[in-house]
Amino acid sequence: MQRHRCPPRPAWREKVEETGLTYHTHETGPYWDESACYELNAAEVDVLEGAARTLHFLCIDAAEAVIQRGWWDRLAIPEAAIPAILRSWERDDFSLYGRFDLAFDGHGAPKLLEYNADTPTALVEAAVTQWFWLQEVHPDADQFNSIHERLIAAWRRWSGATIHFSSVKGNAEDEQTVLYLRDTCEQAGVATRAVAIDDIGWDAMRRVFVDLAGARLTHCFKLYPWEWMWREEFGPHLAHDAVQFIEPTWKMLLSNKGLLPVLWELFPDHPNLLPAYETAVSLGPRYVRKPKLSREGANVTWIDAGTIVEETGGDYGDEGHVYQAAVDLPQFDGNRAVCGVWIVDHEPAGLGIREDTRRITGNLSRFVPHFFR
Repeated sequence: MQRHRCPPRPAWREKVEETGLTYHTHETGPYWDESACYELNAAEVDVLEGAARTLHFLCIDAAEAVIQRGWWDRLAIPEAAIPAILRSWERDDFSLYGRFDLAFDGHGAPKLLEYNADTPTALVEAAVTQWFWLQEVHPDADQFNSIHERLIAAWRRWSGATIHFSSVKGNAEDEQTVLYLRDTCEQAGVATRAVAIDDIGWDAMRRVFVDLAGARLTHCFKLYPWEWMWREEFGPHLAHDAVQFIEPTWKMLLSNKGLLPVLWELFPDHPNLLPAYETAVSLGPRYVRKPKLSREGANVTWIDAGTIVEETGGDYGDEGHVYQAAVDLPQFDGNRAVCGVWIVDHEPAGLGIREDTRRITGNLSRFVPHFFR
């Protein structure tokens, strides 16, 4: 695994915007960064793919253990959600996608940092933008990337249904992610409609969820965390199972960092796992504290010998924390890289690499394209 410096393409901003990546730059610099790229070899891609497949099914086994042993408090699952999770699990409700964040330097086993299993973003840039970059910059190379094709294939099972697509108004990344996923659904021949999370309503007479036009929601992709869904005005009606949501309710178990100690307890010393506990007592002097429900690196604290080395702000933590052994991300030219391996319909589908000079990868960490030979 190597990092190469390379000149950005002429008019690169216009080119990435054409692929749907409208949020390529933020106030402090670029988010999409093609002044560098990562080169892997086929063996390294195989290792990442195998690790993601293994971890996905380990997580499903851990979720089964949570259900069988009633470990709901360990994941801060609200009591109102438990019956819906159980029904969703028993039905094996459809799950579209997720993203593993892994520490991997090309040597040894990739280590799980966390599983973004409910509302993962960085999808447009992983599935589409870096693919078009590859065709222009390295047309003779390959890329770990079948995300687009796998998404279309996964949607095909819903032929005959109408799927609503929903996110919060005004968030460019969320809106573009949902627009892209809606496009893949339509390419699969499935009818779609749009509705903002803010505009989902409950029709008490019909006992159904509806959009602003009064059309019933039967299937709905929502880029909105499940733990927030239960707090919405329509939250009490989620227990009626009136809508098949994507991601399904059972994904509350996989998207929760409270699952990390469960994984370590069930599969101690697994090569793809880091030691993780519900207290820091069993860890050495270097560890990372993470809220169970945080996203985009919020409220994460890196501690070494009792000293806070790095921490991020945010609004999470009231739900409790987990403690994970610290692992140094590989450094390339002073940049620390995280490998985000995508799962689509329960299978590994592609790779997106994010990097930062900090230890903690956050919302503004740069996305850097990759290729392999």
